Amino acid sequence: MAIFSSSTKEIPQEIATVPRHIAVIMDGNGRWAKKRMMPRIFGHKRGVEALRETVRACDALGVGYLTVFAFSNENWRRPQDEVSFLMGLFLKVLSGEITRMHDNNIRLKIIGNREHFSPELIALIDAAEVKTAENTGLTLSIAADYGGRWDVMHATHCLLADHPELSTTFAEEDLTPYLAMAYAPEPDLFIRTGGEQRISNFLLWQLAYTELYFSDMLWPDFDRHALAAAIDWYHGRERRFGRISEQLQSSC
Repeated sequence: MAIFSSSTKEIPQEIATVPRHIAVIMDGNGRWAKKRMMPRIFGHKRGVEALRETVRACDALGVGYLTVFAFSNENWRRPQDEVSFLMGLFLKVLSGEITRMHDNNIRLKIIGNREHFSPELIALIDAAEVKTAENTGLTLSIAADYGGRWDVMHATHCLLADHPELSTTFAEEDLTPYLAMAYAPEPDLFIRTGGEQRISNFLLWQLAYTELYFSDMLWPDFDRHALAAAIDWYHGRERRFGRISEQLQSSC
């Protein structure tokens, strides 16, 4: 497994026209349903359709990695009936989509804490990851029961368990292989729908130099045109990685 640098210490020599890695917080499902006088679960169902379209669009554009925030550590605080529905929906969608993803050369990764998932869901996640492990197209990562703070703490505990000699000091490079997304480059573009302008404990380590795009659009309305608008905005960004504009111009 390739291990990517988890900290932007090496400046990318070329900034690709298409973001190599896009991270998304899919916010606004419940409000979308409420605006239509429907239960929140209908918004979550429609949100799955928006995710399908986004996956297809990213795959067609040549995006290498798409990471979406499906369920956070904090989402367990939601009403129990909604949590139960979301877990059931996750199980249903995963079981129904895995063959399609595999046939389309998509690699699936699930990141997060699996301790609270049912044995059935854990077994399905394991099987899906194994089935798609050798696929070479888009890597779709779903963050479920995930939090950026959890990620760093979990990685630290695992590192020290494997290397107790590092208990007094260790470098970023030591931690890299233990982070949840060690297999992927840092996101180039972060998208959050729903009008909120925060990252909500998502990929705290990995978003250090990511371009942050916020949209008022509710997630179920997000489509390939909305994705194209976000990528167009990304094209207008000057990614300096600590440098100044004159340095970028002289390196062209």
